Amino acid sequence: MGHLGPGLTGRAEGVVGEGDTALALGSGDVRVLGTPALLRLAEAACVNALENRLNPGETSVGVEVRLEHLAPSVPGQKMEAVADLNRVEGRKLFFSFVVRDDAGEVARGEHLRVVVERESFLERAARRSRGD
Repeated sequence: MGHLGPGLTGRAEGVVGEGDTALALGSGDVRVLGTPALLRLAEAACVNALENRLNPGETSVGVEVRLEHLAPSVPGQKMEAVADLNRVEGRKLFFSFVVRDDAGEVARGEHLRVVVERESFLERAARRSRGD
């Protein structure tokens, strides 16, 4: 694992599209940002915080999330997620995040990622899918 410690920050930006709505994602029946799309943006910010920080052959995978979706965002609104690495315990990386749109805070939460060796992780996933 590369040098990882509290204080790393990552950002991810986007614009709410029709495909990001709860209606399109099947997570509701309204044309506002769906929680799955919001989580995707928050996770991207966490991943961006780790850019060029992991050793070659390593990646991180999300294993747990706590998310408060506080306000609706409509298609066309600009979004920004900011994630901060708060704690490292071995291969476990504990992040907090905030997501904002043009009108203010939309969501906040915590996300746990684990650093894994990419090839062995993919091999394990393939074995599992085959039922080995």
